[in-house]
Amino acid sequence: MSQNEALFTAITKGNRKIVEEQVNACVAAGGNVVELLTGTMIPAMRTIGERFSRNEVYVPEMLIAARAMGAGLKIIEPILAKAGHKPLGKVCVGTVKGDLHDIGKNLVAMMLKGAGYEVEDLGVDCDTAKFQAAVDRGAQAVLCSALLTTTMPYMKTVTEALKGKNVKVVIGGAPVTQQYANDIGAHGYGEDANSAVKVVDALLAVGR
Repeated sequence: MSQNEALFTAITKGNRKIVEEQVNACVAAGGNVVELLTGTMIPAMRTIGERFSRNEVYVPEMLIAARAMGAGLKIIEPILAKAGHKPLGKVCVGTVKGDLHDIGKNLVAMMLKGAGYEVEDLGVDCDTAKFQAAVDRGAQAVLCSALLTTTMPYMKTVTEALKGKNVKVVIGGAPVTQQYANDIGAHGYGEDANSAVKVVDALLAVGR
């Protein structure tokens, strides 16, 4: 599978204009947008995610790259839908009840979308009913974020509310740890946005 080097670099550098130009050029030429997505766009986001995990880039660079990726996805999503291209899976993300912080949650949502998942962003201050409704709409994994130690306990509430449902619960956020995930019975813990994607891949048995 050939890689579009200009597009790959534009995504990792967060150059939205070049991303749009490259994707539009591919579409205009009748190119294979599925190959463009899986061979160039998703690998570019995974590369920036790995660099983030190694502290080679930081949140601003991740956000810029994710927004550039989003601009490209916006162009090809209607084409993918018409062609019957299926996402890797459907997930939802939300910051738990009482917590209004969204930067980490937004990064996770962008990375998952960039990795090929259908993502429903539930926003902030999400109660169990909101997460349950997303599961009823087909979410296979629920990702809960919290930045405050005072809102972390609600993750346990969500986990218990979804126990017995056919869904995986993944938690993350600055004060959250693997031990806490174990303690409350969550299926997974994401240290950062990149590791959250890997955890979802493993839980949903997605091979790459």
